[in-house]
Amino acid sequence: MAESKEIVLKVLMHCEGCQSQVSKCLTSFEGVEEFVVDYPNHKVTVKGKNADPLKVLERLQNKFSRNAQLISPKPKPQNQGQKEPKKKEAAPPEVKVVVLKTLMHCEGCAIDIKKYLEKMKGVLSVEANMERSTVRVRGIVEAAKLVNYLKKELGKHAEIVKQEQDEKKEQGKDSGNNNYRSRGGGGGGGECVFQYPPQYSAQHIYPCQTFSDENPFACSVM
Repeated sequence: MAESKEIVLKVLMHCEGCQSQVSKCLTSFEGVEEFVVDYPNHKVTVKGKNADPLKVLERLQNKFSRNAQLISPKPKPQNQGQKEPKKKEAAPPEVKVVVLKTLMHCEGCAIDIKKYLEKMKGVLSVEANMERSTVRVRGIVEAAKLVNYLKKELGKHAEIVKQEQDEKKEQGKDSGNNNYRSRGGGGGGGECVFQYPPQYSAQHIYPCQTFSDENPFACSVM
């Protein structure tokens, strides 16, 4: 047999009249077998095998006072045992490189295509090659939208040749610790820029030795 439940509530009562009203609320109420109303201590104890603590509390709040509180058993939180769904972090949009093939009759066509595509939202850069009849578009945009845009704005038919994720990475900047750097490419044909003060002996620029007392082969001035 199921044991009788004991429900304890706190109800603010001022006199025996309040005690009588609380007793009327609980008499013959669903699941309540017996109860004790202790008005000096503002305490109500309810027993019953099928007594529902929340229903008893709701009964007192509706019929007697909204200040009635459930002391025991403690009501379980509604979301107890339910894990909050993890919020998916929105992935940043991927920058794509799309290569289109479209007919270009002259440099004017290439300029127009470049100009119009650069106005399109999400496009970062456009390279139009008239000789190869290709357009390379880099940006956060769908290839199909590029095709439709060219057809709508310029009346040009375009085909998607290739599309891939952009793997372009920013080149590292000079750290500033080098004594010199070359310009115009490698191979020794570039321009060397020296920094002062020099840190290596190879960077020292020695004075001209043409007229020097320390050079035995120098010219002498009479």
